[in-house]
Amino acid sequence: MQTQEERIERLKREHVREFGSRAADLKAVIAPFRICPLGAHVDHQHGLVTGMALENSITLVFEPNPEGRVRLRSLNFPKPQAFSVREPFARAHDWGDYARGAALALTRARPLETGINGVLQGDMPIGGLSSSAACGVAYLLALEYANGIQADPEQNIEHDRVIENEFIGLNNGILDQSVILLAHAERLLSMDCQSGSFKLVKPVTALPPFDILVVYSGVAKKLENTDYNKRVRECETAARRILELAGRPAPDGQRVRLRQVKPAEYIEHGHALEPNLQKRVDHFFTECARVQEGRTAWATGNLVHLGWLMMESGVSSIENYECGCPPMITLTEILNQTPGVYGARFSGAGFRGCCIGLSDPSRRDAIRDAIATRYPPKHPEFADAYEVHFCRMGHGARIV
Repeated sequence: MQTQEERIERLKREHVREFGSRAADLKAVIAPFRICPLGAHVDHQHGLVTGMALENSITLVFEPNPEGRVRLRSLNFPKPQAFSVREPFARAHDWGDYARGAALALTRARPLETGINGVLQGDMPIGGLSSSAACGVAYLLALEYANGIQADPEQNIEHDRVIENEFIGLNNGILDQSVILLAHAERLLSMDCQSGSFKLVKPVTALPPFDILVVYSGVAKKLENTDYNKRVRECETAARRILELAGRPAPDGQRVRLRQVKPAEYIEHGHALEPNLQKRVDHFFTECARVQEGRTAWATGNLVHLGWLMMESGVSSIENYECGCPPMITLTEILNQTPGVYGARFSGAGFRGCCIGLSDPSRRDAIRDAIATRYPPKHPEFADAYEVHFCRMGHGARIV
């Protein structure tokens, strides 16, 4: 696998070839992929989450375009993209939409005059590692640089929310872009999605060596075409009903989240919900509890317990949040039954993409063999598509 420096140099060569630029004038944005060890499916309900950035990333090499044009080429997707930052933005339903959304988000504060010429590449399979949020963050940082805009991470977290929620139409929370922007290579990001407050938790006891295990299932499907948004609506319906039963009805038209429900109110009134709504709320409260317990496990260097919590998170995601697809569930089961894996769950919503876990570096070959022996026979359609990666923690997004 290429180093980050080698990837940047390759992208610079591609940029010079594509746009006739001078390599010395080019800048690069590194926007890392992320994993969420604990805190699955609760960020959009203002719950508690954790995150780590990977050394693997979306890398965007760019130069300002003074004519206001955004011209992009991806080494992962066909068909270059082009649009003007000085004209109205509309979805084209292609990979350039995240760049259009970034320009839209920034123009809400001030008009943009300068675009970018960019070449980008991701070094991991797409799905479950928040490559979309990483792209959004990369475009934001590049456009801000080109236009002389100073923005702090909190502002860019909101800008990326505009991209995903309002432009793309995905009802996710702020976990993905928060990890991508705030992460530190040696610390666990712990975030309260209601207040936006966060901590970078440093272990007080030395951690044993570990890999971030990423196994790509071979399943690829756009998230907005799954039941992801349906699950978000179910959470809101459950929260609204519990608040009504508790005598604290929310005003009509106001979005309601499960964080507004007190645990005692759910204990008293949760039985009145339909079974599927009860499961959504069960997942929310138990997952937030796992986050709190997981922070302590990380701080005390207890990877075994942190891995067990990740496994329990995966079980709840399947049984209570009722997400995932057969290949992803199979991979989760295989990983959690494999010696050397502390714990695993699928990443993101589990409808496509990757399973993630923490594992012992000395067991890499055995882990690869276990997956190769058990996964292809159960899902032969993905026998040539799945990939196994052993990754390390990385820093947050930056321009170099």
